[in-house]
Amino acid sequence: MAVEIRKVETEKDLKTFIDFHYDLYAGSPYDVPNLYIDEKNTFDKHKNAAFDFCTAEYYLAYKDGKVAGRVAAIINYRVNKHWNRQDVRFGWIDFIDDLEVSRALFDAVAAYGRENGMTAMVGPLGFSDMDPEGMLTWGFDKLGTMATIYNYDYYPRHMEQMGGWAKDNDYVEYFLPVPDKVPEKYAKIASLVEKRYNLHVKKLTRKDVFQGGWGRKLFEIINATYTNLYGFVSLTDRQIDQYVKMYMPMVDLNLVTVIVDGNKNDAVAGMGITIPSLSHALQKCRRGRLLPTGWWHVLRAIKFHKTEGVDLLLVGFLPEYRAKGANALLFSDLIPRYNEYGIKWGESQVEMESNEGVQGQWGALDPINHKRRRCYRKEL
Repeated sequence: MAVEIRKVETEKDLKTFIDFHYDLYAGSPYDVPNLYIDEKNTFDKHKNAAFDFCTAEYYLAYKDGKVAGRVAAIINYRVNKHWNRQDVRFGWIDFIDDLEVSRALFDAVAAYGRENGMTAMVGPLGFSDMDPEGMLTWGFDKLGTMATIYNYDYYPRHMEQMGGWAKDNDYVEYFLPVPDKVPEKYAKIASLVEKRYNLHVKKLTRKDVFQGGWGRKLFEIINATYTNLYGFVSLTDRQIDQYVKMYMPMVDLNLVTVIVDGNKNDAVAGMGITIPSLSHALQKCRRGRLLPTGWWHVLRAIKFHKTEGVDLLLVGFLPEYRAKGANALLFSDLIPRYNEYGIKWGESQVEMESNEGVQGQWGALDPINHKRRRCYRKEL
């Protein structure tokens, strides 16, 4: 039977769209499903601040009367203007191992793009850089993370078989064994930069984050440090407010470190937001639901540190501090805290393969490049 593409138009359709991923990856030891409520809020045009400058449609593919795939078609007008592009993005792409299905899904995205004057299709990308991006192309036998996409190995094969797709950007991810003490290299550099540059560690309190404006400051630093990265455009005030409310209440501030410059009235030089790995906890949330028991597994990981991993969610330094060894000061503070919590390993998030500066900061941690992923591009 031919593949039928249906646009998501009702709440029931959206539920089917979200649930398809849970069905396709049921029993996978590597996929880390997002929470259903987070996915629903992301797709809600009234709750996601990115819809101030984005438009989107969601599509389901049916074959033999059954759901066989899904995809989101997104146009981010701020990114297009910033990078002088006319791109339609594809995101939340999932499909069974059937080339007819994947082709039909991409045809739907292409049609949406052409209808709106776009000249190229690119992805996987979300509404903004805060959404997961990049199709996994290597490392299919490695546990995923909350902030990244996991997909079966036949996905990139379909991209090759369909033809017309080219590499737009490649990412790498690293597995980082946590040493039982601060490496001597970090300790020496940390001491040096404190004395030479008057850089210091600042630990935040809940009051700092929610009343002192530090929650916003952290995301403003992201704007400043990520500005030249692939596909990035600065977060708006409304997006920042949304992410502070969404993420900061669940963050263990013991694992958040800010580096400040004493020569500039303690202006922020950089920061690291790291969180206990929720991968195994989220796998125990049946179909992405916190009820009836999923909440307990998430709480155990966040509150009671019942996990051996940590995700280095957002780590960034302003350009003028990157060559001064500020990252050594950051890890000199965090490594003893990881040891106290029983953390055995860390996971970097997606990094552009060409960003040698970021990759170089892991050197003293014996990093292992264990995943790669790609954003594809196709002219329309």
